[in-house]
Amino acid sequence: MSDDERSPKRRRSPDGYIETNGNVSHFELAERPAPLSGETGTPHQNQLDEDQYAHTFYRDERDGARSHETSTPGSQSAPLEERASTPPPEKPTALRYRPKLIMRGHKRAISAVSFSPDGRWIASASADATIKIWDAKTGRLEHTLEGHLAGISTIAWSPDSTTLASGSDDKSIRLWDVDKGKAHPVPLLGHHNYVYSLAFSPKGNMLVSGSYDEAVFIWDIRSARIMRSLPAHSDPVGGVDFVRDGTLIVSCAGDGLMQVPTVHKAQKPPHLLTLLDSRIWDTATGMCLRTLIHSDNAPVTSVRFSPNGKYVLAWTLDSSVRLWNYVEGRCVKTYQGHKNERFSLGGAFGTYGDAANPHAFIASGSEDGSIFLWDVSSKNGLQRLEGHEGPVMGVHTHPSEPKLVSGGLDKTVRVWVSDDAGPTKEEIGTNGVNGHQEHPVKEET
Repeated sequence: MSDDERSPKRRRSPDGYIETNGNVSHFELAERPAPLSGETGTPHQNQLDEDQYAHTFYRDERDGARSHETSTPGSQSAPLEERASTPPPEKPTALRYRPKLIMRGHKRAISAVSFSPDGRWIASASADATIKIWDAKTGRLEHTLEGHLAGISTIAWSPDSTTLASGSDDKSIRLWDVDKGKAHPVPLLGHHNYVYSLAFSPKGNMLVSGSYDEAVFIWDIRSARIMRSLPAHSDPVGGVDFVRDGTLIVSCAGDGLMQVPTVHKAQKPPHLLTLLDSRIWDTATGMCLRTLIHSDNAPVTSVRFSPNGKYVLAWTLDSSVRLWNYVEGRCVKTYQGHKNERFSLGGAFGTYGDAANPHAFIASGSEDGSIFLWDVSSKNGLQRLEGHEGPVMGVHTHPSEPKLVSGGLDKTVRVWVSDDAGPTKEEIGTNGVNGHQEHPVKEET
Protein backbone atom coordinates (compact mmCIF):
# COMPACT_ATOMS: atom_id res chain seq x y z
CA MET A 1 0.00 0.00 0.00
CA SER A 2 1.46 3.37 -0.97
CA ASP A 3 1.63 6.40 1.29
CA ASP A 4 -1.04 8.17 -0.77
CA GLU A 5 -3.34 5.17 -0.48
CA ARG A 6 -2.98 5.15 3.29
CA SER A 7 -4.32 8.70 3.36
CA PRO A 8 -2.28 9.78 6.39
CA LYS A 9 -3.62 12.32 8.83
CA ARG A 10 -1.17 14.90 7.54
CA ARG A 11 1.10 14.74 4.54
CA ARG A 12 3.25 17.09 2.50
CA SER A 13 1.34 18.75 -0.31
CA PRO A 14 3.08 19.93 -3.51
CA ASP A 15 3.36 23.46 -2.10
CA GLY A 16 5.43 22.15 0.80
CA TYR A 17 3.05 21.96 3.72
CA ILE A 18 1.10 19.34 5.56
CA GLU A 19 -2.36 18.48 4.37
CA THR A 20 -4.87 16.64 6.51
CA ASN A 21 -7.34 13.97 5.50
CA GLY A 22 -10.09 12.22 7.43
CA ASN A 23 -13.72 12.66 8.40
CA VAL A 24 -14.73 11.83 11.97
CA SER A 25 -15.94 13.81 15.09
CA HIS A 26 -18.20 13.51 18.19
CA PHE A 27 -17.01 13.08 21.72
CA GLU A 28 -18.34 10.21 23.78
CA LEU A 29 -17.25 9.57 27.34
CA ALA A 30 -15.53 6.19 27.41
CA GLU A 31 -15.03 5.81 31.14
CA ARG A 32 -15.34 8.23 34.04
CA PRO A 33 -12.12 8.30 36.06
CA ALA A 34 -11.70 9.29 39.67
CA PRO A 35 -12.00 13.06 40.26
CA LEU A 36 -8.97 14.91 38.91
CA SER A 37 -6.86 17.57 40.63
CA GLY A 38 -9.06 17.89 43.68
CA GLU A 39 -12.40 17.89 41.87
CA THR A 40 -15.22 17.05 44.25
CA GLY A 41 -17.49 15.60 41.62
CA THR A 42 -20.37 17.91 42.55
CA PRO A 43 -22.99 17.78 39.76
CA HIS A 44 -22.90 20.76 37.40
CA GLN A 45 -19.96 22.24 39.27
CA ASN A 46 -18.55 23.78 36.08
CA GLN A 47 -21.84 24.93 34.59
CA LEU A 48 -21.16 28.65 35.06
CA ASP A 49 -23.02 31.56 33.54
CA GLU A 50 -21.08 33.64 31.04
CA ASP A 51 -19.96 36.35 33.50
CA GLN A 52 -18.67 33.77 35.96
CA TYR A 53 -17.03 31.86 33.13
CA ALA A 54 -15.16 34.91 31.85
CA HIS A 55 -13.96 35.87 35.31
CA THR A 56 -12.77 32.41 36.33
CA PHE A 57 -11.16 31.28 33.09
CA TYR A 58 -7.87 32.94 33.94
CA ARG A 59 -8.42 33.33 37.69
CA ASP A 60 -6.34 30.34 38.78
CA GLU A 61 -3.42 31.51 36.68
CA ARG A 62 -3.60 35.09 37.96
CA ASP A 63 -3.95 34.04 41.58
CA GLY A 64 -0.98 31.73 41.25
CA ALA A 65 1.11 34.55 39.82
CA ARG A 66 0.06 36.96 42.54
CA SER A 67 1.13 34.58 45.28
CA HIS A 68 4.71 35.16 44.14
CA GLU A 69 4.45 38.95 43.89
CA THR A 70 5.46 41.44 46.56
CA SER A 71 2.74 43.89 47.53
CA THR A 72 3.54 47.57 47.17
CA PRO A 73 2.16 50.37 49.36
CA GLY A 74 0.32 51.78 46.40
CA SER A 75 -1.49 48.53 45.79
CA GLN A 76 -2.98 48.69 49.31
CA SER A 77 -3.60 52.44 49.50
CA ALA A 78 -7.30 52.34 48.66
CA PRO A 79 -9.68 51.12 51.40
CA LEU A 80 -11.17 47.70 50.80
CA GLU A 81 -14.69 49.13 50.71
CA GLU A 82 -13.71 51.68 48.04
CA ARG A 83 -12.02 49.09 45.85
CA ALA A 84 -14.92 46.68 46.22
CA SER A 85 -17.47 49.35 45.27
CA THR A 86 -15.66 50.33 42.06
CA PRO A 87 -17.44 48.63 39.16
CA PRO A 88 -15.23 46.81 36.65
CA PRO A 89 -14.80 48.44 33.23
CA GLU A 90 -17.32 47.54 30.58
CA LYS A 91 -16.35 44.47 28.57
CA PRO A 92 -15.10 45.39 25.07
CA THR A 93 -17.17 44.05 22.20
CA ALA A 94 -14.35 44.10 19.64
CA LEU A 95 -10.58 43.97 19.38
CA ARG A 96 -8.44 46.33 17.30
CA TYR A 97 -5.34 44.46 16.18
CA ARG A 98 -3.50 45.77 13.14
CA PRO A 99 -0.52 44.51 11.11
CA LYS A 100 2.83 45.77 12.36
CA LEU A 101 5.67 43.70 10.86
CA ILE A 102 6.11 41.26 8.02
CA MET A 103 9.21 39.06 8.11
CA ARG A 104 10.35 37.15 5.05
CA GLY A 105 13.16 34.66 4.63
CA HIS A 106 11.73 31.15 4.64
CA LYS A 107 11.86 29.44 1.26
CA ARG A 108 8.83 27.21 1.78
CA ALA A 109 5.59 27.26 3.75
CA ILE A 110 5.66 28.05 7.46
CA SER A 111 4.24 25.35 9.70
CA ALA A 112 4.41 26.89 13.18
CA VAL A 113 5.16 30.18 14.96
CA SER A 114 5.61 30.89 18.65
CA PHE A 115 6.62 33.68 21.01
CA SER A 116 9.17 32.71 23.64
CA PRO A 117 7.76 32.64 27.20
CA ASP A 118 9.74 35.78 28.09
CA GLY A 119 8.33 37.56 25.03
CA ARG A 120 11.74 38.45 23.53
CA TRP A 121 11.79 36.11 20.53
CA ILE A 122 9.62 34.67 17.81
CA ALA A 123 10.44 31.23 16.44
CA SER A 124 9.14 30.11 13.04
CA ALA A 125 9.41 26.61 11.59
CA SER A 126 9.13 25.75 7.93
CA ALA A 127 8.88 23.01 5.36
CA ASP A 128 12.28 24.28 4.16
CA ALA A 129 13.81 22.36 7.12
CA THR A 130 14.93 25.51 8.96
CA ILE A 131 13.88 27.44 12.05
CA LYS A 132 14.30 31.18 12.26
CA ILE A 133 14.59 33.18 15.48
CA TRP A 134 13.35 36.77 15.18
CA ASP A 135 13.45 39.71 17.58
CA ALA A 136 9.84 40.09 18.70
CA LYS A 137 10.03 43.90 18.82
CA THR A 138 11.96 44.78 15.69
CA GLY A 139 11.54 41.70 13.51
CA ARG A 140 15.32 41.45 13.14
CA LEU A 141 16.56 37.97 12.25
CA GLU A 142 18.81 36.65 15.04
CA HIS A 143 19.48 33.05 13.98
CA THR A 144 18.66 30.54 11.29
CA LEU A 145 18.77 27.07 12.83
CA GLU A 146 19.82 24.35 10.39
CA GLY A 147 20.31 20.65 11.00
CA HIS A 148 17.09 18.83 10.19
CA LEU A 149 17.05 16.84 6.96
CA ALA A 150 13.36 17.35 6.16
CA GLY A 151 10.47 19.73 6.81
CA ILE A 152 9.72 20.81 10.37
CA SER A 153 6.14 20.49 11.62
CA THR A 154 6.34 21.60 15.25
CA ILE A 155 8.32 23.70 17.72
CA ALA A 156 8.13 24.24 21.49
CA TRP A 157 9.90 26.65 23.85
CA SER A 158 11.29 25.66 27.23
CA PRO A 159 9.73 27.69 30.09
CA ASP A 160 12.96 29.66 30.62
CA SER A 161 13.12 30.64 26.91
CA THR A 162 16.70 29.34 26.53
CA THR A 163 15.91 26.13 24.62
CA LEU A 164 13.76 25.45 21.59
CA ALA A 165 12.63 21.94 20.61
CA SER A 166 11.75 21.04 17.02
CA GLY A 167 10.14 17.97 15.45
CA SER A 168 10.71 17.02 11.83
CA ASP A 169 9.76 14.69 9.02
CA ASP A 170 13.28 13.27 9.40
CA LYS A 171 11.86 11.46 12.50
CA SER A 172 14.12 13.34 14.92
CA ILE A 173 13.62 15.90 17.68
CA ARG A 174 16.34 18.49 18.15
CA LEU A 175 17.03 20.84 21.04
CA TRP A 176 18.54 24.22 20.24
CA ASP A 177 20.48 26.70 22.37
CA VAL A 178 18.72 29.89 21.35
CA ASP A 179 21.41 32.30 22.54
CA LYS A 180 24.14 30.52 20.57
CA GLY A 181 21.97 29.46 17.65
CA LYS A 182 23.38 25.94 17.88
CA ALA A 183 21.83 22.50 18.22
CA HIS A 184 22.49 20.39 21.29
CA PRO A 185 24.92 17.61 20.34
CA VAL A 186 22.50 14.73 21.05
CA PRO A 187 19.16 14.67 19.17
CA LEU A 188 16.16 12.83 20.60
CA LEU A 189 15.76 9.67 18.54
CA GLY A 190 13.11 7.00 18.89
CA HIS A 191 10.18 7.85 16.64
CA HIS A 192 9.87 5.80 13.47
CA ASN A 193 7.97 8.36 11.43
CA TYR A 194 7.24 12.10 11.15
CA VAL A 195 7.21 14.04 14.42
CA TYR A 196 4.10 16.22 14.40
CA SER A 197 3.69 17.77 17.85
CA LEU A 198 5.77 18.76 20.90
CA ALA A 199 5.20 20.39 24.30
CA PHE A 200 7.49 21.13 27.24
CA SER A 201 6.41 20.41 30.80
CA PRO A 202 5.95 23.51 33.00
CA LYS A 203 9.23 22.81 34.83
CA GLY A 204 11.08 22.26 31.56
CA ASN A 205 12.52 18.89 32.58
CA MET A 206 10.26 16.84 30.29
CA LEU A 207 9.13 16.98 26.69
CA VAL A 208 6.13 15.16 25.22
CA SER A 209 6.06 14.26 21.53
CA GLY A 210 3.48 12.86 19.14
CA SER A 211 4.25 11.21 15.82
CA TYR A 212 2.78 9.66 12.73
CA ASP A 213 4.16 6.37 14.08
CA GLU A 214 1.16 6.48 16.51
CA ALA A 215 3.40 6.89 19.56
CA VAL A 216 3.41 9.43 22.37
CA PHE A 217 6.78 9.66 24.15
CA ILE A 218 7.73 11.49 27.33
CA TRP A 219 11.40 12.49 27.21
CA ASP A 220 13.87 13.34 29.95
CA ILE A 221 15.56 16.50 28.71
CA ARG A 222 18.80 16.06 30.67
CA SER A 223 19.52 12.53 29.48
CA ALA A 224 17.85 12.90 26.05
CA ARG A 225 16.15 9.55 26.63
CA ILE A 226 12.59 8.30 26.61
CA MET A 227 11.16 8.23 30.14
CA ARG A 228 7.85 6.70 29.20
CA SER A 229 6.07 5.48 26.09
CA LEU A 230 2.32 5.91 26.39
CA PRO A 231 0.14 3.16 24.91
CA ALA A 232 -1.47 6.00 23.09
CA HIS A 233 -3.28 5.53 19.82
CA SER A 234 -3.67 3.23 16.86
CA ASP A 235 -3.61 6.39 14.77
CA PRO A 236 -1.06 9.06 13.81
CA VAL A 237 -0.78 11.52 16.70
CA GLY A 238 -1.45 15.08 15.62
CA GLY A 239 -1.42 17.06 18.87
CA VAL A 240 -0.06 16.92 22.43
CA ASP A 241 0.04 19.33 25.35
CA PHE A 242 0.85 19.48 29.08
CA VAL A 243 -1.61 20.86 31.62
CA ARG A 244 -0.38 23.89 33.58
CA ASP A 245 0.91 21.89 36.58
CA GLY A 246 2.43 19.13 34.44
CA THR A 247 0.36 16.31 35.92
CA LEU A 248 -1.72 15.61 32.80
CA ILE A 249 -1.08 15.27 29.07
CA VAL A 250 -3.65 15.52 26.29
CA SER A 251 -3.17 13.91 22.89
CA CYS A 252 -5.28 13.59 19.75
CA ALA A 253 -5.01 11.29 16.77
CA GLY A 254 -6.69 10.00 13.62
CA ASP A 255 -6.38 6.87 11.49
CA GLY A 256 -6.56 6.76 7.70
CA LEU A 257 -5.69 3.09 7.24
CA MET A 258 -7.98 2.52 4.28
CA GLN A 259 -7.43 2.41 0.54
CA VAL A 260 -9.16 5.27 -1.21
CA PRO A 261 -9.06 6.55 -4.78
CA THR A 262 -6.76 9.46 -5.52
CA VAL A 263 -8.66 12.74 -5.39
CA HIS A 264 -7.84 16.39 -5.94
CA LYS A 265 -6.53 17.89 -2.70
CA ALA A 266 -9.40 20.39 -2.59
CA GLN A 267 -11.91 17.54 -2.42
CA LYS A 268 -12.77 15.32 0.51
CA PRO A 269 -11.75 11.67 0.07
CA PRO A 270 -14.96 9.67 -0.28
CA HIS A 271 -16.14 7.34 2.49
CA LEU A 272 -13.04 7.38 4.64
CA LEU A 273 -13.55 5.13 7.64
CA THR A 274 -11.73 6.95 10.41
CA LEU A 275 -11.58 6.64 14.18
CA LEU A 276 -10.24 9.70 15.88
CA ASP A 277 -10.02 10.45 19.58
CA SER A 278 -8.47 12.62 22.25
CA ARG A 279 -7.04 11.18 25.46
CA ILE A 280 -6.05 12.51 28.86
CA TRP A 281 -2.99 10.87 30.47
CA ASP A 282 -1.52 10.85 33.95
CA THR A 283 2.07 12.04 33.47
CA ALA A 284 3.50 10.10 36.43
CA THR A 285 1.89 6.72 35.80
CA GLY A 286 1.14 6.80 32.08
CA MET A 287 -2.46 5.76 32.77
CA CYS A 288 -5.19 6.92 30.42
CA LEU A 289 -7.67 8.80 32.59
CA ARG A 290 -10.13 9.73 29.88
CA THR A 291 -10.82 8.82 26.26
CA LEU A 292 -12.87 11.26 24.21
CA ILE A 293 -13.95 9.72 20.91
CA HIS A 294 -14.99 11.67 17.85
CA SER A 295 -17.40 10.01 15.46
CA ASP A 296 -19.32 12.62 13.44
CA ASN A 297 -17.16 13.39 10.43
CA ALA A 298 -14.65 15.94 11.77
CA PRO A 299 -11.19 14.76 12.85
CA VAL A 300 -9.37 16.61 15.60
CA THR A 301 -6.07 17.97 14.30
CA SER A 302 -4.76 19.95 17.28
CA VAL A 303 -5.39 20.22 21.03
CA ARG A 304 -4.44 22.66 23.78
CA PHE A 305 -5.21 22.91 27.50
CA SER A 306 -6.82 26.13 28.72
CA PRO A 307 -4.64 28.35 30.93
CA ASN A 308 -6.52 27.29 34.07
CA GLY A 309 -6.13 23.61 33.15
CA LYS A 310 -9.86 22.81 33.32
CA TYR A 311 -10.65 22.61 29.62
CA VAL A 312 -9.23 21.32 26.35
CA LEU A 313 -9.48 23.29 23.11
CA ALA A 314 -9.72 21.15 19.97
CA TRP A 315 -9.44 22.15 16.30
CA THR A 316 -11.56 20.00 13.97
CA LEU A 317 -11.91 19.67 10.20
CA ASP A 318 -15.52 20.86 10.12
CA SER A 319 -14.40 24.50 10.44
CA SER A 320 -14.96 24.47 14.19
CA VAL A 321 -12.93 24.97 17.34
CA ARG A 322 -14.44 23.28 20.39
CA LEU A 323 -13.85 23.81 24.09
CA TRP A 324 -14.31 20.64 26.15
CA ASN A 325 -14.78 20.01 29.83
CA TYR A 326 -12.65 16.87 29.79
CA VAL A 327 -13.65 15.74 33.30
CA GLU A 328 -17.34 15.66 32.38
CA GLY A 329 -16.66 14.71 28.75
CA ARG A 330 -18.85 17.40 27.23
CA CYS A 331 -18.42 20.27 24.81
CA VAL A 332 -19.14 23.62 26.48
CA LYS A 333 -18.40 26.02 23.61
CA THR A 334 -18.08 25.85 19.80
CA TYR A 335 -16.41 28.62 17.81
CA GLN A 336 -17.08 29.01 14.08
CA GLY A 337 -16.64 31.45 11.22
CA HIS A 338 -13.20 30.45 9.97
CA LYS A 339 -12.46 27.86 7.27
CA ASN A 340 -10.71 24.61 8.22
CA GLU A 341 -11.36 21.56 6.08
CA ARG A 342 -7.94 20.48 4.74
CA PHE A 343 -5.05 21.56 6.94
CA SER A 344 -3.96 21.09 10.50
CA LEU A 345 -4.28 24.63 11.86
CA GLY A 346 -3.24 25.96 15.25
CA GLY A 347 -4.05 28.77 17.60
CA ALA A 348 -3.81 30.06 21.14
CA PHE A 349 -5.56 31.65 24.11
CA GLY A 350 -5.12 35.32 24.92
CA THR A 351 -6.53 38.04 27.16
CA TYR A 352 -7.98 41.50 26.54
CA GLY A 353 -9.66 44.31 28.41
CA ASP A 354 -8.82 45.56 31.89
CA ALA A 355 -5.52 44.13 33.13
CA ALA A 356 -6.88 43.63 36.65
CA ASN A 357 -9.91 41.75 35.38
CA PRO A 358 -9.04 40.38 31.92
CA HIS A 359 -11.31 38.56 29.55
CA ALA A 360 -10.20 35.56 27.52
CA PHE A 361 -10.15 35.18 23.75
CA ILE A 362 -9.18 32.46 21.29
CA ALA A 363 -7.10 33.10 18.17
CA SER A 364 -7.04 30.72 15.23
CA GLY A 365 -5.73 30.61 11.70
CA SER A 366 -8.00 29.98 8.74
CA GLU A 367 -7.60 28.47 5.30
CA ASP A 368 -8.94 31.64 3.65
CA GLY A 369 -5.90 33.64 4.79
CA SER A 370 -7.62 35.19 7.81
CA ILE A 371 -7.08 35.10 11.56
CA PHE A 372 -10.18 34.83 13.73
CA LEU A 373 -10.50 36.07 17.31
CA TRP A 374 -13.43 34.93 19.50
CA ASP A 375 -14.46 35.79 23.04
CA VAL A 376 -14.20 32.59 25.07
CA SER A 377 -17.39 32.98 27.09
CA SER A 378 -19.82 34.51 24.57
CA LYS A 379 -18.36 32.86 21.42
CA ASN A 380 -18.78 36.20 19.66
CA GLY A 381 -16.31 37.12 16.97
CA LEU A 382 -14.11 39.97 18.20
CA GLN A 383 -12.08 40.55 15.03
CA ARG A 384 -11.09 39.07 11.70
CA LEU A 385 -7.56 39.91 10.58
CA GLU A 386 -6.61 39.75 6.90
CA GLY A 387 -3.24 39.94 5.22
CA HIS A 388 -1.88 36.46 4.54
CA GLU A 389 -2.13 35.08 1.02
CA GLY A 390 -3.21 31.51 1.65
CA PRO A 391 -3.94 29.37 4.71
CA VAL A 392 -2.68 30.64 8.08
CA MET A 393 -1.14 27.58 9.72
CA GLY A 394 -0.21 28.95 13.13
CA VAL A 395 -1.12 31.82 15.45
CA HIS A 396 0.35 32.61 18.86
CA THR A 397 -0.24 35.30 21.48
CA HIS A 398 2.44 37.29 23.29
CA PRO A 399 2.78 36.29 26.97
CA SER A 400 2.47 39.83 28.35
CA GLU A 401 1.69 42.32 25.56
CA PRO A 402 -1.27 42.73 23.18
CA LYS A 403 0.54 41.16 20.22
CA LEU A 404 -0.09 38.25 17.88
CA VAL A 405 2.24 36.40 15.53
CA SER A 406 1.10 34.33 12.55
CA GLY A 407 2.66 32.24 9.81
CA GLY A 408 1.29 30.58 6.72
CA LEU A 409 1.69 29.03 3.32
CA ASP A 410 2.70 32.41 1.88
CA LYS A 411 6.11 31.97 3.64
CA THR A 412 5.67 35.11 5.76
CA VAL A 413 5.74 35.70 9.49
CA ARG A 414 3.47 38.56 10.54
CA VAL A 415 3.26 40.47 13.81
CA TRP A 416 0.01 42.16 14.80
CA VAL A 417 -0.38 44.73 17.59
CA SER A 418 -3.43 46.17 19.31
CA ASP A 419 -4.25 49.80 18.58
CA ASP A 420 -4.75 50.21 22.30
CA ALA A 421 -1.04 49.48 22.85
CA GLY A 422 0.30 52.26 20.59
CA PRO A 423 3.56 52.14 18.61
CA THR A 424 6.97 52.12 20.26
CA LYS A 425 10.33 53.17 18.85
CA GLU A 426 11.70 49.65 19.16
CA GLU A 427 8.90 48.22 17.00
CA ILE A 428 9.75 50.25 13.90
CA GLY A 429 10.82 47.89 11.13
CA THR A 430 13.69 48.40 8.67
CA ASN A 431 14.36 47.57 5.06
CA GLY A 432 16.74 44.77 5.99
CA VAL A 433 17.84 42.54 8.82
CA ASN A 434 21.44 42.70 10.01
CA GLY A 435 22.27 44.08 6.59
CA HIS A 436 20.91 41.01 4.79
CA GLN A 437 18.33 42.12 2.27
CA GLU A 438 17.22 38.54 1.62
CA HIS A 439 15.44 38.67 5.00
CA PRO A 440 13.54 41.95 4.76
CA VAL A 441 11.27 43.31 7.47
CA LYS A 442 8.43 45.47 6.32
CA GLU A 443 6.55 47.73 8.71
CA GLU A 444 2.85 48.06 8.07
CA THR A 445 1.17 51.42 8.46
